[in-house]
Amino acid sequence: MLSGEHRTQGDVTAPLLAVAAGEKPSRTPVWFMRQAGRSLPEYRKLREGVPMLEACFNPEMVCEVTLQPVRRHDVDAAILFSDIVVPLVAAGIGVDIVPGTGPVVAEPVRTAAQVDALPADTGDRFEPITQAIRLIRDELGRTPLIGFAGAPFTLASYLIEGGPSRNHERTKALMHSDKQTWHALLTKLAGITREFIEVQIAAGVQAVQLFDSWAGALSERDYRELVLPHSASVLGALADAGVPRIHFGVGTSELLPAMREAGADVVGVDWRLPLDEAARRLSANGAPNPVLQGNLDPAVLMADFDVVDAEVRRIHAEGKAAGGHIFNLGHGVLPDTNPDVLTRVVELVHSLEP
Repeated sequence: MLSGEHRTQGDVTAPLLAVAAGEKPSRTPVWFMRQAGRSLPEYRKLREGVPMLEACFNPEMVCEVTLQPVRRHDVDAAILFSDIVVPLVAAGIGVDIVPGTGPVVAEPVRTAAQVDALPADTGDRFEPITQAIRLIRDELGRTPLIGFAGAPFTLASYLIEGGPSRNHERTKALMHSDKQTWHALLTKLAGITREFIEVQIAAGVQAVQLFDSWAGALSERDYRELVLPHSASVLGALADAGVPRIHFGVGTSELLPAMREAGADVVGVDWRLPLDEAARRLSANGAPNPVLQGNLDPAVLMADFDVVDAEVRRIHAEGKAAGGHIFNLGHGVLPDTNPDVLTRVVELVHSLEP
């Protein structure tokens, strides 16, 4: 349940907060991963000539980009405009975001000595994030603001591979061949991630999402042994923070029960698994019926709207099998998505009986 402090900061009846707290909402809440950004012409105009990381540390720009989809789409939550490598940058680790590639690490981390040498003191480098959140909250009114961070495994994968990877071969080699170094690295990254989320909560976000973007590359056995303890250390530290914790990964259908065990209040489901089946798996053996988030395939938004309409209605119906449902995509908005389609999806979801 949300604490009294966070209930008084926003409208307790805000649909997303109601669902996350196990209450019946006035309407099914809907927001979209990557709603703040590249699909919006106003975002592209604002960001023209501004490097991504520069934008992420500019409070006024972060505020404007975060608010743009709320104004345009009437979504039920804003999500902080940022990037999962921001806490690494704040800790002094050499990372850049290369257009068309993604995060690129100047010196990949693959040895115990390199792990030991990683900086972990962020000093006051999160202050622009704090300023941005305060600006956003002043503008949002009763619409909740979601903060987020990358999970330790996904951050580790970027550091070890040196950038995005299809097979995560160096990451898996390290995690199996030198478990002591692996756990030391994830322990350090979990600490940086916790700090980043705690800063966001202190500044006023009303929910948080932990993105483990690449966890779907793992078997359940490897996830439980080598990743779950570190994600649990992040989410567990937030148990008394008074904000709902959303946990999401791509390709994680076989990992959902373990991901919930890490401490999630809401489990994000990608498009590969129907929500009613996800609810069945997560409520097996007497576990409480879960609150789920998801899970329209982002590519479907490119189809004729009658196709989109049918898919939205199917997913909304399947979501009723869960203990609560926050409508979202099964991953982020694709760059070429027509913003008007997103607006129509929000209107459709809001028109359906919660």
